[in-house]
Amino acid sequence: MNQTPVDARNQILAVVRDFVKREVAPAAADHDRSDTYPHQLVERMKGLGLFGVTTPEEYGGLGLDFTTFALIFEELAKGWMSITGVLGTHSILTHVLANHGSEAQKRRWLPALARGDKRGALAMTEANAGSDVAALETVAQRRGDRYVVNGRKLFITNGRNADLVLLMAKTNPAAQPPHRGISALVVEKGPGLTVGPNVNKLGYRGVDTCELLFQDCPVPAENLVGHEEGRGFRQVMDGLEAGRVNIAARAVGVATAAFEAAIRYAQRRETFGQPISNHQAIQLMLADMATKIRAARLLVIDAAEKKTLGQRCDQEAGMAKLYASEICAQVTLDAMRIHGGVGYLEDLPLARYYRDAPLMIIGEGTNEIQKLVIARSLLRQYAL
Repeated sequence: MNQTPVDARNQILAVVRDFVKREVAPAAADHDRSDTYPHQLVERMKGLGLFGVTTPEEYGGLGLDFTTFALIFEELAKGWMSITGVLGTHSILTHVLANHGSEAQKRRWLPALARGDKRGALAMTEANAGSDVAALETVAQRRGDRYVVNGRKLFITNGRNADLVLLMAKTNPAAQPPHRGISALVVEKGPGLTVGPNVNKLGYRGVDTCELLFQDCPVPAENLVGHEEGRGFRQVMDGLEAGRVNIAARAVGVATAAFEAAIRYAQRRETFGQPISNHQAIQLMLADMATKIRAARLLVIDAAEKKTLGQRCDQEAGMAKLYASEICAQVTLDAMRIHGGVGYLEDLPLARYYRDAPLMIIGEGTNEIQKLVIARSLLRQYAL
């Protein structure tokens, strides 16, 4: 993947920024309050080509680099973090297909996915297998020219509105270590796949998150990603590196929105005859917030640039996701403190920023898991 020219990147970001300002931000509060799916915004995102940001041009995508990808997610999250969820697992599916699918699979699915005519989800999490992916229990049993899938997946973003589901399932339950028995299958909605009710979330509202139940669900053998069993864990972990870049970028976007609201309010709100921005206590908070956001953004860009070069970036993506999500939670709370009582009201978007922030701490592998991934990578790097 080539680096996107700076001029082209800036033009694309300007278009996204305008879309967020004119259409996303004004609609966010209503969708968040009613927890309704933003169909009209999704149609506009299709028109902007956002469903194929990193998909190669030969398959109908924009072919942009991961730095541009991350900055697009940041801009969208500044307006409404949930809208990035529509693209998040979709982009993991497209990345896995583009990098691990057969040529026939790429030509079959990527053009429609890049246009947004078909949308994707990732079915990985289970009741006993979240961050510990290798513990999953869903089984895909080969029977002739198809697999028969049985299992239950939880917390599936886009599970209701997706047309294609990237499923992680065990094709060899006896494999040791267990991850070598996991394969990735592209499942098209149909008989044997039941979509459960949407879950009621603290934040991240407006985007569907639900349960998927597979009961003797038939999947053509040709839908096995790359046509090779036992490679699903590695394939999806590659996709999740991109996923952690986008989660970290979302956190930077939400934190930036909270900071900008706080610094503007601090210059308008007066106490003791002067704006509160003149008070040293507020200035110290603002300086800390801005510094944390800048550091987080640089970590995101560092991981994104390495991903663009096709290099392994589990350490860098893990660091970016860990730091950006933690400072996002801190910054949104500090922004609320600066606003005082009005910051606690649902009338302002601060409450939404605060409710949305924990998703980035938990999603794409909890931060506790990120620390383990980072530590193991460091131990390999500094092995005696």
